[in-house]
Parts: sequence; structure tokens; C-alpha cells
Amino acid sequence: MVWAHPIFLWLLLIVPILAMMLWWFNKRKRVEALTFSDTKSLEHLPSSWRVSLFWIPNGLYLFAIMLVIVALARPQSVNQTVERKTEGIDIVIVLDLSTSMLAEDLRPNRFIAARNLTSEFIDNRPNDRIGLVIFRRQSFTLVPPTTDYRLLKQKLQDLQMDITEDGTAIGMGIATAVNRLRNSTSTSKVIVLLTDGENNAGEIDPITASDLAAAHGIRLYTIGVSTEGTAPYPVNDPVFGVRYHPIRVDIDEEMLTNIAEKTGGKYFRARDTEALRTIYSSIDQLETSELDEIIYLDRQDHYQRFLAIGILLLFSGFLSDRFVFRTSLD
Repeated sequence: MVWAHPIFLWLLLIVPILAMMLWWFNKRKRVEALTFSDTKSLEHLPSSWRVSLFWIPNGLYLFAIMLVIVALARPQSVNQTVERKTEGIDIVIVLDLSTSMLAEDLRPNRFIAARNLTSEFIDNRPNDRIGLVIFRRQSFTLVPPTTDYRLLKQKLQDLQMDITEDGTAIGMGIATAVNRLRNSTSTSKVIVLLTDGENNAGEIDPITASDLAAAHGIRLYTIGVSTEGTAPYPVNDPVFGVRYHPIRVDIDEEMLTNIAEKTGGKYFRARDTEALRTIYSSIDQLETSELDEIIYLDRQDHYQRFLAIGILLLFSGFLSDRFVFRTSLD
């Protein structure tokens, strides 16, 4: 319930004042019909129902005034219909699955941190089509751009790192993503590349792949995942169990910056898990979907019922005062 003219509700404050005035006026106008020198003998006589209910006419008047004031405030019910037109973005996430992604400078390791935070990123893009490309020495489209986020996240959680021969074919990963987006009719097309190394495999180099992306109007965001210097890498020893060896961090930041900027994108460095979360959040804010929203309001007035009941009570109060609870003699 809403009010078209809520200022009239302030008039309800005069109702208690009117009630006091009516009580005082009725007390002053009370007329004695008969005069007795001694009324002790009348003390035990039963009281008339008209005497007990003498307040009813004034009560009806006051209640009627309240309803008329409510009607003046014009109570309404509002039905709201929202029409949304969303123009989403086509996004392909390209994940590096080379064995170096098992290094534990990100917790619990680079691969699991990237997988989990990519899943969070997907949750924050409810209006977009999102696909997933993975690469080692070769690259594959694991899921083409889709709005079936349940399937996408399930495939992401089921990822295994030993699907192909080890290597880091960054250019092939980008090219595969470009191939998935080149025929997209979306006004905004984006590739998010996550890697921890240098390009050392594949028939297409990253520079050529980024030129293809730029030619098709695809923006490329690149993320380098690792700490500085060296990172602990787990090795299974048949005698001593899991041992850790430091591996050198080799990220070609110059190349990743270059291929991102030539497409209008940006390069990020994630040195820990929280930094990776922040980077995904930054990309989420940089790539916003267009949303047109039209709101239709259907207002329905309800003052008529309050006004009708108020008039009915005024009439009832008048009739009861004149014909039922008369206090004067004709």
C-alpha cells in the first residue's frame, strides 16, 4: 500500500482533539428531564442500554472522519513490471595446464587457485556467454561459449593436467579462443588468458595470435601467475614421499603485456591467491554488460471504499443520534 497524497494523513492528529471537544460539548448540553429532591432511592435502578451506549453516535462520527481523511490521502496498490534487455559479453577463458602450474607459491597451488577463482569469476557473470579453452603443448576447446554455467563449472572442476604432452603453447591457446569468438555477434568479445610461463610450443606464436584477436575485435586480458624468483614444486619420491624443489619462475611479462595492449586489453601479475582474486574482480569491472531496464507501474486506487464506508458511518451516526440515542424531549 502506498499513498498518493500522504500529507493528508497529518489531519488524523485532529481526531483526538475532536473526541475531547465532543465529550465536553455533550457534557454541557446534557439536560435534566425531571428534578428530584432526593435520588437515593433511584441509585439501584438498572441503567438503560441507551444510556450505556450514548457514545456510539460520536464514535461513528469520529471513525467516519478518520476514513474520509484516509480517502483524501488516496491509498493505492502498485504492481511493478520490470522489462530488462541485457546485452551480454562473449568471454573465453584460456587456462595453462602445464606441469609448472603445480607449483605452490599460490595456495594450495597455481592450478587449483586458478580453477577455483575462475569458477568465482563465472558466478559473477550471469548475463554472459562463457567458454573454456585449455592448453599445454596443444590447445583444446573444453566448453564453447555458453550460458550453461553448471556444465561449465563442472568441466572446470573435473580438469586433469595430464591430458596431453607437457608444454606451454600460449599462441595456440589464444588462436583456439579466437576461432571460437570470431563469428560471435556480440558487441564485446573478450579472452582472459592465464599462464605461468613462456611460450615454448605450438605452430602459432602469441604475437600472431594476438594480431588475429585484434583483427576480429577481440580484447585480450593476460594474467601471469607466480611469485618472483623461485617457487616450491612438489616431487614424489618413492622413498621419502613428497619433497619440494625450487623451480625458476619464467614469465615473459613483456610479451604478455604487448599482446594484451595491442588488442585494447591489459596485463596483470598475480603473485598470490588473493592477488589473482583481485585481478579477476578488476576484469569483471572493466567488462560490464549493457542492461536496459524499463519499469512499468500499474497503480490501483482504493480510496473509494474508505470514502464509501466513511459516508455510511456519518449517515449511521446521524440516524442513531436522531432516532436511537435522543437525549432531549420534544
